[in-house]
Amino acid sequence: MNPVPEFSGGCQCGAIRFHVRGALPDRSICHCRMCQKAFGAYYAPLVSVRGADFQWTRGEPRRFQSSNHFRRGFCADCGTPLTYEGDDGMAVAAGAFDQPERLPPTVQYGTESKLPFVDQLGGLEVILAEDDPDAERLATLVSHQHPDRDTARWPR
Repeated sequence: MNPVPEFSGGCQCGAIRFHVRGALPDRSICHCRMCQKAFGAYYAPLVSVRGADFQWTRGEPRRFQSSNHFRRGFCADCGTPLTYEGDDGMAVAAGAFDQPERLPPTVQYGTESKLPFVDQLGGLEVILAEDDPDAERLATLVSHQHPDRDTARWPR
């Protein structure tokens, strides 16, 4: 008997948390210019939660109507992009999940707007944290980011 998969996640500051119960087979990367701007990134990794049991467990996103068909949800406190919502359902930012490695993308959309260097990102030089020129300062970093797990309350 296969258990029903469960996922949780939230924004960077912890003001918004969610829980999903069910399979999430539709995982994408969107390269369209609207997604680039909404995420402040080269592309938007999204996980559709259509057909799954989705619940906001702490707070709820503020929303921006980015077009006549879609709106974007984000944390009003820390700015974390959280959702892409339309009449046909909602997708959640893959990086907002506590374990995004469980949700690799399966398809790419909007590739006509794909930035020409994106396919070469994996070939860039790799610098480990301990080899970073700013390693000494990074070693003293104290994160105020919500942990990748549910908490009874936040901040502590």
